[in-house]
Amino acid sequence: MVNTLRSRVEATGAQLVFALPRPVRRLIAGRAIRLDGQVLSLDAQLLLRLQNFAGVSMSKKTPELARRMLARSQHLVSGAPAGPVTKHELTIPDENGGIPATLYTPRGLPENSGLLVFYHGGGWVIGTRESHDTAARFFAKYAGVRVLSIEYRLAPENSFPAAVDDAVTAFEFAYAKAKDLGADPERIAVGGDSAGGNLAAVTAQVTTGRGGPAPAFQLLLYPGVDASVRRRSREIFGDGFFLTDADMTWFIDHYAPTGVDRTDPRMSPLLGKDFPGLPPAYIAVSGFDPLRDEGLAYGEKLRAAGVPVAVSLQSDLIHGYANFLGIGHRFREAMSEAAGALRMGLSGIRR
Repeated sequence: MVNTLRSRVEATGAQLVFALPRPVRRLIAGRAIRLDGQVLSLDAQLLLRLQNFAGVSMSKKTPELARRMLARSQHLVSGAPAGPVTKHELTIPDENGGIPATLYTPRGLPENSGLLVFYHGGGWVIGTRESHDTAARFFAKYAGVRVLSIEYRLAPENSFPAAVDDAVTAFEFAYAKAKDLGADPERIAVGGDSAGGNLAAVTAQVTTGRGGPAPAFQLLLYPGVDASVRRRSREIFGDGFFLTDADMTWFIDHYAPTGVDRTDPRMSPLLGKDFPGLPPAYIAVSGFDPLRDEGLAYGEKLRAAGVPVAVSLQSDLIHGYANFLGIGHRFREAMSEAAGALRMGLSGIRR
């Protein structure tokens, strides 16, 4: 009860800060940050200043502590859930006792709709359906689709490729049971943010490589797609922009410990071989993000293979903006674009 009240007070405080006049917000945030030809948005810079006050860091914690910290802080910036959207809990059968999932359905959405199989972010170590509830609801309402959000197994308790196995199983379930879920089996997308974007890209590659059924569309928000190397953006934006280089090392080391081949395309889909024939994709890349360069490279590789792809460089944003819908305006603008891309990507598809 005390923690809930504290979270509400903190969330209200954050909202009040972002509602201040722009000159006051700029004074709090500090001088505009310009780096690598990009200018950080005021909303993102103000959020980072508040984060610095709180001293948030994943890589300095154990997975258990990091998960508790996320559970406590997730409501501070996520905002009010979009609605009206109904939730239905279900379990996807598998050989490991079942995969928990939540089906989101916007009120009034007819049967035979499009559906997004959604994988939450969190570096394969943290994050839950609950931590991404607001994002899932947002896509359900503003893309006009059902959303099946998946509770895949996390590392280090279940290291690579456990999350991949769950992600692929979830898509196969959605396709096989589409009618029961109220969805059109030919209009099922896979998507997610960060590690969830990784799992969506991998799922598209694995299912397409098998000869299908495969997703009709990919929605990839600032995905991690190559764990084998450190690109320039991890050097430039590796500290001070929410997701750090140290965080990425911490996440990858838990997900793919010693002995795991990090060049495996199921871990690093950028290194896959069979790109022709993959489903169309929308890839959103944050400018001030250690993962920026690999996201851009993935878009280029899809394009070179003849895959229809829209790469949207949100040059003024930071990693993680799908969860910042309750503060400012800029994060919501970026998510609205993603929802529009999903709506268009699944509109009228018949294969």
